[in-house]
Amino acid sequence: MNGLHAAIIMDGNGRWAVARGKSRPAGHLAGADAVRRTVEAAPSAGIDILTLYAFSADNWRRPPEEVGALMRLLRRFLMAETGRCVENGVRVQVIGRRDRLAAALVREIESAERATARGERLRLRIAVDYSARDAILRAAHRLAGSREPGRETTREEFSELVAGSPEQRVHDVDLLIRTGGEKRLSDFLLWECAYAELIFTERMWPDFGAADLEEAVGEFRRRERRFGAVVPAAASGGAYAAAMAGPREIEEPLPDLAVAMLP
Repeated sequence: MNGLHAAIIMDGNGRWAVARGKSRPAGHLAGADAVRRTVEAAPSAGIDILTLYAFSADNWRRPPEEVGALMRLLRRFLMAETGRCVENGVRVQVIGRRDRLAAALVREIESAERATARGERLRLRIAVDYSARDAILRAAHRLAGSREPGRETTREEFSELVAGSPEQRVHDVDLLIRTGGEKRLSDFLLWECAYAELIFTERMWPDFGAADLEEAVGEFRRRERRFGAVVPAAASGGAYAAAMAGPREIEEPLPDLAVAMLP
């Protein structure tokens, strides 16, 4: 895989539903259709990793009936879509905590991951009970407990700690899209989005489709990504290619002071 890593904050389901006189869970149900459309369109748009923000660690503070509806919808989605994912070469992975999820949902997640493990056309990562700050904090604790004296930790190594395991590790986010008109990251992939191009759209998630995804990718490709370098737009050759390769190719060590400050 060498395409784009796109991440989407799927916002606006509840507001979409309320504006139509429907319940908030009805908005989430409509949002599931948008997930299907986006997953189907992603490979053709040049995306080989798609990370979707389905449920944040802070979303537990929502009304219990809405939380319950979301969890049931996720389980039904996995049950209904796993076969289609297998047929279309889509590998499903769920990131985030699982210890607070219902046992039946965890079993469905594990079943979907096993069934789709050979998918190579698209890696679909679904963030459930996810917090980027918690992921970074857990990585810092693991590093503090395992760091060899006098040895500096590289960004690549720390990225693997943030991911939680080598199998969960993917290259950094290239493009982050947020629907629903809000303009914030909401604790989503903070480490991985260090050099992501950000696109915010007023479109509510249930209305998002293939054309919106293609437009966002087109906007991404029109932007000049320098990753901190000062490189003429017309430059070519090794220096320019190295700059455009981005931070995923760089393994700078973390300064000793930064490591010493870790919990």
